[in-house]
Amino acid sequence: MHAPAPHRGVNIASIAAAIAAISVVGLGLNLSIPLLAFEMDARGISSTWIGINTAVGGVATIALAPFLPDLVRRVGAAPLLLAAIASAALSLLAFKVTPSFLLWFPLRFIFGASLCVLFVVSEFWINAAAPNHRRGLVIGIYGTVLSMGFAGGPAILSLVGTQGWAPYLIGAVFFVLASIPVMIGASGAPAIEKESSRGVFSLMRIAPAATMAAFIFGAVETGLIGFLPLYGLRRGLDDGQAALLLTVAELGNVALQLPIGLLSDRVDRRRLLLACGTVGVVGAFLIPYLPIDGWSMWVVAFVTTGIVAGLYTVGLALLGARFDGAALATANAAFVMLYSVGLIIGPTAVGSGMQVFDPHGFAWTIGAFLVLYVLVVAGQIWRDR
Repeated sequence: MHAPAPHRGVNIASIAAAIAAISVVGLGLNLSIPLLAFEMDARGISSTWIGINTAVGGVATIALAPFLPDLVRRVGAAPLLLAAIASAALSLLAFKVTPSFLLWFPLRFIFGASLCVLFVVSEFWINAAAPNHRRGLVIGIYGTVLSMGFAGGPAILSLVGTQGWAPYLIGAVFFVLASIPVMIGASGAPAIEKESSRGVFSLMRIAPAATMAAFIFGAVETGLIGFLPLYGLRRGLDDGQAALLLTVAELGNVALQLPIGLLSDRVDRRRLLLACGTVGVVGAFLIPYLPIDGWSMWVVAFVTTGIVAGLYTVGLALLGARFDGAALATANAAFVMLYSVGLIIGPTAVGSGMQVFDPHGFAWTIGAFLVLYVLVVAGQIWRDR
């Protein structure tokens, strides 16, 4: 285990550059993922194949993440980010001009690999530049800005539509815009001087509360985004009301990351992770018993989604406090890799749960993921006593 990094001078410009870059990437990402799904649907591709093609992006992350700390050491954080931004923008435009669906698989792999680089390197940059006593605040700001970027993508899509070149060009422009803050802050980007003595998998064993937070959040968040509107429809909401319920849930993400980040600077972060998981369990198991069209459902969706998103914020802050240098880059790679595993497993599990116990299997499956996390973290805290 590495000792916490010594107190560093705060490079505000460097932190701001990394946060600005990743928020623009978030906007481009959440515009492009539904856009590509609409495009495949319009081409007559079945929903099964749409799901498989989307999952290839997660496979790319799992394949590439273990090699990223060494790439950052050899190439540098800023040049690597600029290369990934160019690759993401070009591959997004290539989807539009590629008629063969078979070629969409290597394209999706390249697109997913580019996004993997953007998230791992940006989060390493933010974590390495954040001062210890303000780490939760910095990562809370990052989580808030990224959530706003995520919310902005579908909003732009609803304005420009999904037909023709416009949405692709706008998505590519957002990726290119992300290069501006990277170039401005490049001189403040963290460097890795030596190779990490530990691999991705050993860091998962050392810090299970932090790294597993990413997996559980990935699984729960994508299960929620994919199936909460459908759950609403099956319990009697119309399309507009079901979409509104998801919007309320996602607003919880935006509103609660900063307070949770601030709190994590003042309390034991593992206990805070345990509390976030426990609130998530209670919220998930309450959902089947609440009236679907009442304010109580809105409140529970808002609070549960926002608090569960705190798993990502606090987990990331915990990694930054425990590791530095190459070990921090490796820990961030493990974090994003496990998040991607969650993205693949979550929707599959929640969809299956909903099929077996229609419709409440949605809430019960999400609750089961969170129960698993609570047990792991409680066990780790108990063991370390």
